[in-house]
Amino acid sequence: MRAMEKRTLGRTGRSVGVIGLGAWQLGADWGSVSTQDALATLHAAVAAGVTFIDTADVYGDGRSEKVIGKLLKELPDAGLTVATKLGRRAQPFEPASFTKDNMKAWVDRSRSNLGVDTLDLVQLHCPPTPVYSTDKVYDALDSMVAKGRIAAYGVSVETCAEAVTAIARPNVASVQIILNPLRQKPLEQVLPAAEAAGVGIIARVPLASGLLSGRYSEDTVFADDDHRTFNRSGEAFDVGETFAGVPFRAGVRAVRRLQQQLPDDEGTLAQTALRWILDQPGVTTVIPGARSPEQARANAAAAELPELSDDVRGVIRRVYDEDIRPLVHNRW
Repeated sequence: MRAMEKRTLGRTGRSVGVIGLGAWQLGADWGSVSTQDALATLHAAVAAGVTFIDTADVYGDGRSEKVIGKLLKELPDAGLTVATKLGRRAQPFEPASFTKDNMKAWVDRSRSNLGVDTLDLVQLHCPPTPVYSTDKVYDALDSMVAKGRIAAYGVSVETCAEAVTAIARPNVASVQIILNPLRQKPLEQVLPAAEAAGVGIIARVPLASGLLSGRYSEDTVFADDDHRTFNRSGEAFDVGETFAGVPFRAGVRAVRRLQQQLPDDEGTLAQTALRWILDQPGVTTVIPGARSPEQARANAAAAELPELSDDVRGVIRRVYDEDIRPLVHNRW
């Protein structure tokens, strides 16, 4: 296994690789991925130095967790940290459903899926906004820590305001938030607040659902079971999770401008985007998804790039300010 730079994941105290793996793709909503291909992707990521894997109980209705559970059995000494999430199974999806009994049932299901007694990190999975301010929710999480069901807990948020609310809680270990060159608002308040509080930052949707790979044109068509088709306008869940909330054609144009103005000798556009995130003070790890071993290895290689130059950062900032900021900055 290759060595990778590690950082401390907030109040968990765990040391994790700066490039992790987001395992949504291995469960559902990105087109079909076989179990064999999913395991091959996981193994390739670990061999490339990845030690942090992020999943959720609803990714493929537990399929993603179960595949990762297979990996844990195959690599018991790899020093992996697996984060999962709870709350999107709530029926109805409203604050009243976040009871101690429901949360315990969701956690126990994830423990079974992953094949572990104690979950490394459990995150509230973008619940209704009032949940972030509900004392009983945090009491339930504290109780599960005390009883050994979970080692630590954090939150996954849609908005910067939700993140700031959660950071103020004394036992919130980490905040997962959308952060990439097309979603820069967290730089203003969230990252400084988290760094000051000792809370880890997990950057998700780092490639804006593949936009920042530079491989798409205005005419690109995705599979019917891919959220980039069925959630493009927020039909299934928050639109910010698909292309980071950027209208697809506007995103393609902005990425084309980045490709024209950025140097082509410092890694791929995707690797540059990942390095940009890692260069932001307060970021612990970034979790790009991958559907193949090749993608997993390419993502991990971004950790080896040097810090970006002022010129490169300037280009990224200028494209954001001129082309993207009016579309997304005040929405989340």
